[in-house]
Amino acid sequence: MPNIKSAKKRMELGRKWEARNRSARARLRTAVKRVRQAEDVESGETAFRRAASLLDRAGQRRLFHPRKVARLKAQLQRHVNGLGEQS
Repeated sequence: MPNIKSAKKRMELGRKWEARNRSARARLRTAVKRVRQAEDVESGETAFRRAASLLDRAGQRRLFHPRKVARLKAQLQRHVNGLGEQS
């Protein structure tokens, strides 16, 4: 446990941001899962737009590395395009 006031404050802020990041990552994982579970093109496109928006935000905030974000978006887009070919 820190003795210095500023160190205590940094610990408190760290806990706050850790919780915020955990929540954002969970929201993102759910959005990606919804794209992968989409049955048809329309629902896939809608879910992809939502997931892409969350992924872009996560990349800007360095929640995920920007190249990982680009890779995930490309994989999801390929998946949604594949849904169109199956129909």
